Amino acid sequence: MKYEQVANHKGLYPTRWMCSALDVSPAGFYHRRSRGDSPRQREDRRLLGEIRASYERSDRVYGSPRVNKDLKDLGYWCSTKRIARIMRHNGLIAVLTRRFKHTTQSAHGYPIQTNVLMRNFTVERANRVWLADITYIATEEGWLYLAALMDLYSRRIVGWNTAERIDRHLALTALEAALRARRPQPGLIHHSDQGSQYASYEYQKRLTQAQAISSMSRKGDCYDNAPMESFFGTLKRERVHRRKYWSRHEASSDLEDYIENFYNRRRRHSRIGDVSPVQFEAQPIHT
Repeated sequence: MKYEQVANHKGLYPTRWMCSALDVSPAGFYHRRSRGDSPRQREDRRLLGEIRASYERSDRVYGSPRVNKDLKDLGYWCSTKRIARIMRHNGLIAVLTRRFKHTTQSAHGYPIQTNVLMRNFTVERANRVWLADITYIATEEGWLYLAALMDLYSRRIVGWNTAERIDRHLALTALEAALRARRPQPGLIHHSDQGSQYASYEYQKRLTQAQAISSMSRKGDCYDNAPMESFFGTLKRERVHRRKYWSRHEASSDLEDYIENFYNRRRRHSRIGDVSPVQFEAQPIHT
């Protein structure tokens, strides 16, 4: 396998330097090369090209399971273990998971809504349940706040907004974007935490106008809104924590690229059959 690593990186680094780093002899490497590669080694090198392409398209966040799904779509059938081995030996490392810190501020005088959802995260149709939450992103100019709404059925982000201040207008603008884009029927369940942005009279009035049912998590229980927490964790792991934003505008533009161009349209989601939210909603069986 060490000889394969030298061969795979030949032309990028000096052969003798790679042999020394891997503690193998250059003579042994050239002897192995003279005998020719085995069929499996040749297939591994062919797979490496497709694996690397999938890994790069995901902005280097995919691990072997999702890379394997991409390869199967292209007609390559091999085990996840084999892909993991090839990735490991070629330095293709997926982004690791970090725990998400919940920071809801619920010290306010607004009425708190009943928890209607009660962690029932199984939905049979789009626009039946939306989850809402707010997170923060560090920039050199200061904090940028992101409010987002997710359609629980497809895990698609259906409305979002960024702003310098964390207030009801941040959340309301995201809600308006979702309502314009999706036009839900009466009876939509809107679930959020007990934050003042969602409990405010203005926000609750807009939900009433849309004939939506307001539902709120129990105090301090982030698991009541787990899919939304998971999205923010994924966003930060795969994009935010790998960037340094010099301005709020730069951060907002990058968030738009991640949400609209990658997460909604291309990122495989294990909860919906390893397809993207847009692909899941487009499947005839689910309409």
